[in-house]
Amino acid sequence: MKKASELIFIPIPGIGHIVSTVEIAKLLLSRDDNLFITILIMKFPFTADGSDAYIKSLADPSSKTQRISFANLPQEQFQGTGATGFFTFIDSHKSHVKDAVTKLTDSGSETRIAGFVIDMFCTGMIDVANEFGLPSYVFYTSGAADLGLMFHLQAIRDEENKDCTEFKNSDAELVVPSFVNPLPAARVLPGVVFDKEACNFFLNFAKRYRETKGLLVNTFLELESHALQSLSSDGKIPPVYPVGPILNVKSNDNQVSSEKSKQKSDILKWLDDQPPLSVVFLCFGSMGCFGEDQVKEIAHGLEKAGFRFLWSLRQPPTGPTSKIGFPSDYADYSTILPEGFLDRTAEIGKVIGWAPQVAILAHPAVGGFVSHCGWNSTLESIWYGVPIATWPFYAEQQVNAFELVKELKLAVEIDIGYRKDSGVIVSRQDIEKGIKQVMEQDSEIRTRVKEMSQMSQKALADDGSSFSSLGRFIDQIQSS
Repeated sequence: MKKASELIFIPIPGIGHIVSTVEIAKLLLSRDDNLFITILIMKFPFTADGSDAYIKSLADPSSKTQRISFANLPQEQFQGTGATGFFTFIDSHKSHVKDAVTKLTDSGSETRIAGFVIDMFCTGMIDVANEFGLPSYVFYTSGAADLGLMFHLQAIRDEENKDCTEFKNSDAELVVPSFVNPLPAARVLPGVVFDKEACNFFLNFAKRYRETKGLLVNTFLELESHALQSLSSDGKIPPVYPVGPILNVKSNDNQVSSEKSKQKSDILKWLDDQPPLSVVFLCFGSMGCFGEDQVKEIAHGLEKAGFRFLWSLRQPPTGPTSKIGFPSDYADYSTILPEGFLDRTAEIGKVIGWAPQVAILAHPAVGGFVSHCGWNSTLESIWYGVPIATWPFYAEQQVNAFELVKELKLAVEIDIGYRKDSGVIVSRQDIEKGIKQVMEQDSEIRTRVKEMSQMSQKALADDGSSFSSLGRFIDQIQSS
């Protein structure tokens, strides 16, 4: 009889990464009855993001999650600011991870620990795995093309002694193996690359990925065939397992407050009254917010475009949460919108704060999505066949926007190089143009997105590309 095995998952704090971790854990458990998973939870010291309620909602003894255990790590203080502060905060948990794994190994359980599966920003935990003589795997929550870019930048830094921060104000067009088209470096490289200290942290992640036994990537072969081929043909990169799309598409109202559950119900009732494919949905992720000048341009762009709309509008963060940037809902939207906007658009539009994004994208009334191009949001839009108009903010979102528009032809452009806090105001004319393009009923892009939607669902089905890839990973951990 095959001996039971246990994997230690270590996500970064934040509801998005924890949900993705739980979803891939559930997939693994559904494929191997001898597998158990422990997820070690870090928490930010200054904000509540719904993680506790989400984890509590999983306590169903009849579900696949009964073989998942959660362990809260002792809380650390957040020192510093920005990307460097965040990366340092993650590394400060290494001793707590060691203590948690020591408890597991000393528990007397006959279940063998088969390895660590770490978030893309948790490479410091490879040191802990090495202390226990355990293999490490990375769960890369973005796409394969972006992963290839990280490896490329790390290689030119370490092998060609190139200072990547010099790309910030350059006209360089980067030839990257995981992309078909050259990348306009200053426009689309992640902002972290342009800060010397943060850049070194960032590229050291890629350097450490090379030490692992494999990379689980939240993508699927049919979506990123070129990027995946480029990664698999590089002998210096560990095996890559495309296992996506890893999504939480079965929305659960137990995961949100009763107030948000009511908000969701009101939003869906409003959508029920709209014709199919008639509504453009604007939502910019958990950190997406704009200043008043940009809000007014969006409002004017919406009015000129003339489509029904559902707009998730949130205010910039203040106080301790501004370190990470979690926005909150406006108490009164009329204080920031153009005078009379709500009255003029009352028949065709709805302005909201928090948005149940998955439920909205799944609704047949939604025909287009103005998005920040976070990878989870990108995969959700593809899953439901809703075309995107790109408006990235930070992190790798500019890279994702470039890939969607230029490489995959699955999106239209409002702006692929926009950066949060850049001071740039996107004009109402560009917003109007992007909305009109994304809402075209018979466009080639809409057809391509619908086809890719079908492929995304087939990838996870029995004998699909991601189904088979996950099987290869399970074989690897069982034989290690």
